[in-house]
Amino acid sequence: MAAMFIRVLTLTLLLTLVGCGDDRPDRIAQYQQLAGQRIDSLNQMLDSGQIRNATLLKQYTSILAKQQTDMAPLLDELAKDATTKGPMFTSLVRRVRELSDAGNYIDLDQQLAEAENIYQAADPSLYNDMLSDPLNVVADMSNGALARVNSISREAAALANGSEDFGAGSQLVGNPGYGSWQTGSNGMSFWAWYGMYSMFSNVMRGPIGYDRWSSRRNYSYYNDVGRYRYTSPKQASAQNKTFERTKKQFNSQGKKFDSPYAKSRTGSTSLSRQSTSTPKASTTGTRSKSGSKFRSNYSKNSNFRNSNSRTTRGVRRGK
Repeated sequence: MAAMFIRVLTLTLLLTLVGCGDDRPDRIAQYQQLAGQRIDSLNQMLDSGQIRNATLLKQYTSILAKQQTDMAPLLDELAKDATTKGPMFTSLVRRVRELSDAGNYIDLDQQLAEAENIYQAADPSLYNDMLSDPLNVVADMSNGALARVNSISREAAALANGSEDFGAGSQLVGNPGYGSWQTGSNGMSFWAWYGMYSMFSNVMRGPIGYDRWSSRRNYSYYNDVGRYRYTSPKQASAQNKTFERTKKQFNSQGKKFDSPYAKSRTGSTSLSRQSTSTPKASTTGTRSKSGSKFRSNYSKNSNFRNSNSRTTRGVRRGK
């Protein structure tokens, strides 16, 4: 009888231990699967013209390329953001693929946070909002002939934020999809565009230094809203290293230097509910244990489809 009691007690303890086990690997796998499904769905929506800002971006770049033929190569490159060949979409594809290797992350908490971020970033409404940056760059290149979207006017934003006008294309500065911060011979960092985006140098007001941009930048969706979702851990680490290096240089001169994300800029209008509930850009790259629980009903295909259809209708309404 005693032996039977011990066996029952042992089995109970084992079941308890299993129930209290680490569920993070399972949650990562679930998010990875759902993120992959969302990216596939987003792919189809981009191909079929269901993302409003993507459609507008195609129209804007086509119109302006006929008027500014010398800038056509740059506009053609920006038009890729309306497709699956743009840097933001290809970044999501790469990030979800990298989730399979735990060695890409510091720990399970970071891997889980990245899995959730990719899942959220592939939301059609959030992605539609993200496209407001390249779309408004083209609008600014038109000198007001084409209207901005999801953002107040260039002049109003500059006045509200006390910012400097770096020229058309400034919304993309700081976004790792379009360039990176490089260190000059003087030890200071400056923005270097990738490939064809270097043509922005022709329309911007000189080189953009990290120290000046940090304190004088204007609003952009990526830097003030979407950075948390659209930045990988490696990219966030590179951004933080640039900040720490610049801060150290300023400290050595007895000066204070604040992060470019310490203060959010004003300028967004009519963003989706998904964007307004996004964690602040200033929290990107910070390490904290995820307190959120993965809701098991997310894995049900019916719920995923229902969520997707709601966001699709929202995009068509122009939100």
